Amino acid sequence: MVDLERIKAETVAYFRALDEAATQRHHFRHADEEGGLWYIEAVPDRGELIVIKQAELTSAGQLHRYSWQHLEDEHGFLTDQAIDLEEDPLEAIPAEEFQRVWTR
Repeated sequence: MVDLERIKAETVAYFRALDEAATQRHHFRHADEEGGLWYIEAVPDRGELIVIKQAELTSAGQLHRYSWQHLEDEHGFLTDQAIDLEEDPLEAIPAEEFQRVWTR
């Protein structure tokens, strides 16, 4: 049987280490089909951009935030997929814009 608590602890440790050691951060925004906006903070790791924080601002004005401190809830979860800048329709944004949404 898979030890889900161990897997969760390892996942939290991985994202936390990336967040705490990051020297370079990238910020993006993406509009979804339902009119919501996604805000993403990503850091490089082993040649990939890994999402360490993401915030969804729904079309109804609800804000859902995910990071190593809060991986998932009934509304969603922190993606475990690396960003592919050639495939993902993301718009680069200033860090300040991301922070305004994140700390709202």
